[in-house]
Amino acid sequence: MLEAILFDLDGTLADTDSSHFAVWQDILVRFELDIDRAFYQQRISGRTNSKIIKDIIPQLSLEEAWKLATEKEETFRRVVNSLRPTPGLDKLIRVIEDTSIKKAVVTNAPEDNAIYLLKILRLQDTFPTVIMAKDAPPGKPDPAPYELALSRLRVTSQNAITFEDSAAGVCSAVGAGIYTIGVTSSHSSEYLIDAGANMTIEDFNNEELWQLLDSECQAVS
Repeated sequence: MLEAILFDLDGTLADTDSSHFAVWQDILVRFELDIDRAFYQQRISGRTNSKIIKDIIPQLSLEEAWKLATEKEETFRRVVNSLRPTPGLDKLIRVIEDTSIKKAVVTNAPEDNAIYLLKILRLQDTFPTVIMAKDAPPGKPDPAPYELALSRLRVTSQNAITFEDSAAGVCSAVGAGIYTIGVTSSHSSEYLIDAGANMTIEDFNNEELWQLLDSECQAVS
């Protein structure tokens, strides 16, 4: 029986992908890196800033990397103040709240970003449990963040499902043994399936998703 639904934040609760890509493009030009979407999806999407910078700009000191990551996220927060939730999310949240299903956000986002995004999406009071990379290092793609979420919610992986939009997130959730649904805001369905997703959806209005929820929990309709 379905007991918990877990959500990634960026690219899942809202489509933030294009904003992250644009900010990274502007920043990396300083280092003579002209990145395209393929580069972004393979080397940046879904990863923590520390891993991104260590991989792409390894010449930076720890202090320089921290300052760059801080600047990147401050810039990102300035450009996403008109974000809207992924279509169908409101319906899904209503169903969750009308049942005994538990819920949590599991994200690699820095704490300031997570708090800010949930606020502008008007979801700050919706999720009593929010797991960030700092809570369960080393963060996604390691399964630790999802394992911590399951532990805090006191549910088993067999009784949970997860929504994720990146390969790192999919690998993290699958590694924790959770049925994982890919959201194709950032990557193609084929890419997420290859990463391990059980199925994919464009948004939360997907008919196949609702059929799955109906079959998993009789209280969901």
